[in-house]
Amino acid sequence: VQLVESGGGLVQPGGSLRLSCAASGFTFSSYDMSWYHQAPGKERELVAAISRAGVTTNYADSVKGRFTISRDDAKNTVYLQMNSLKPEDTAVYYCNAKRWRFGMTYDYWGQGTQVTVSS
Repeated sequence: VQLVESGGGLVQPGGSLRLSCAASGFTFSSYDMSWYHQAPGKERELVAAISRAGVTTNYADSVKGRFTISRDDAKNTVYLQMNSLKPEDTAVYYCNAKRWRFGMTYDYWGQGTQVTVSS
């Protein structure tokens, strides 16, 4: 199982970034996908989530209206479009895949990609 994030970097306040998470080794379309972030000294927090087939999406209040999560099951990839970035968005962003089946939880994480918002 692999989740590989990409697209992070340094951006000025008000700028945009698009994160990608390429999945392999499991049936991507059967999993709910999420993006989390973790700033230095803080706990990992949910940023956005998308259900199987993209039926539902959820966002942290801090990113509503600025971030958009999407998925392409044909490419086994989940995306996070981040617009109007703020310095407080600076964090390591992690991709997560989760599925519940027959009483078991299947939970996979990527290695993270750094996003820094600074002038």
